[in-house]
Amino acid sequence: MGAPAAVLALLALRCPRCRLGKLFSYSALNLRRFDEMPAQCPVCGQAFEPEVGFYWGAMYISYGFSTLIVAVVGLLLYFLGHDPAVWVYVGVVAAAVLVFTPLMFRYARAVMLYAFGGASFDPRYSRPA
Repeated sequence: MGAPAAVLALLALRCPRCRLGKLFSYSALNLRRFDEMPAQCPVCGQAFEPEVGFYWGAMYISYGFSTLIVAVVGLLLYFLGHDPAVWVYVGVVAAAVLVFTPLMFRYARAVMLYAFGGASFDPRYSRPA
């Protein structure tokens, strides 16, 4: 269980220590509560906020995701939409970023936790009780 398993666990938004517990309490489709995380992993007890203000750094990761979405949508519009008017670019890019905001928020936090949270996979916690 090396890097590919860690990437799969991150993509599934699971705890970095046990890779079983969910990082978020509700579905990303629940737009009122998509951002709620439990204080700790329900499976292994790993703290999901290692220190106060830990997720402020996730804003930079989210900014990177937004920039990627703007670039991809802009290129798709240019090549598939035959370079439409500027208002089309602005409207479609803004809509795309707005639609993907819950996912960007979640994955920015997950990347932050995996990269800087200080927790690493421990097979002792990877078996359900």
